[in-house]
Amino acid sequence: MKKLNLKSVLVALIVLCMVACKKDGATNGNVAKTAKEFVALFGPQKQTFTINATTANTLTLKGGTVITIPANAFKIAGAPVTGQVTIEAMEMLKRSDVLFSGTNTNHISGAPLASDGFIFINAKVGNSDVDKTLASPLAIKIPATRTGFTQIWEGVENAGAAANQMAWQAPKINANGAPFEANPINGFYNFNFGTLGWINCDVFYSYTNPKTTVRVEVLNNPGNMATFMAYTGETFVFFCAKGSNVAAQLYTPDGPNKVKSYDNLMPIGVQGKFLSFCIKDGKYYYAELETTVVASQNISLSLIETTEAQVQAAITSLNTY
Repeated sequence: MKKLNLKSVLVALIVLCMVACKKDGATNGNVAKTAKEFVALFGPQKQTFTINATTANTLTLKGGTVITIPANAFKIAGAPVTGQVTIEAMEMLKRSDVLFSGTNTNHISGAPLASDGFIFINAKVGNSDVDKTLASPLAIKIPATRTGFTQIWEGVENAGAAANQMAWQAPKINANGAPFEANPINGFYNFNFGTLGWINCDVFYSYTNPKTTVRVEVLNNPGNMATFMAYTGETFVFFCAKGSNVAAQLYTPDGPNKVKSYDNLMPIGVQGKFLSFCIKDGKYYYAELETTVVASQNISLSLIETTEAQVQAAITSLNTY
């Protein structure tokens, strides 16, 4: 009787092990099960600080960005804020940061931008956001990795023909408005900015080149095209230029499983990678094509199932592409 029980227990353990292994193998050990989880887990993380609204504060983010907040800068419904304020910030300083976060370097016109780094800043009193327009501007220093000037932009959501996407536009002109350009000083782009939200240092990429429209079809696509930060959808399509920090998302619908660049705004003659990645139901898919942009280009990317680690490695490798 004891031998029979022991044998039964051993058989049960083997069956449970096989089921567990099969379940884990179904997702290849992936941690994030959806595109939204992937963005939240592997994109740049939110950094938080608690400050007093009535005193000046200087915050240094993990990537080296320095934000100086003047005293009495915040309002809620137009009324001055006093007491404690929680500052939330994120940095996108590398090309991989952009892809991992599901953001982009698209100008509002659709022209690709080459990023010199961008950040997100928000402020809260309890659970309430302060007014986006500040009483006094922030002084911002973003680390500069090159010698040329950069241009200053603010992010706008719901851009383009696809709902809930993102792009960059010139900052609004007001009493606290930002400059349109900044030169690197002592290793930083230094500028003032009078509103909270998405703040970017970018220049137009190959702006003088003739332009064309590029269309991309994603074959074997198990998901829907992703919106900004994967609020919806599972599949991203990007163009990453060789030798320049461009991470332009193609999100304008052009048919089933098809997207296109903005019309006549992709620079002809530049080399780069068109790539797509998808995360759905715990499974990962990836495809890329290195090519030179030609007139009226049509590209097909065929997604192949892979692992989370391989998608991460492919995205990270774009930092030195």
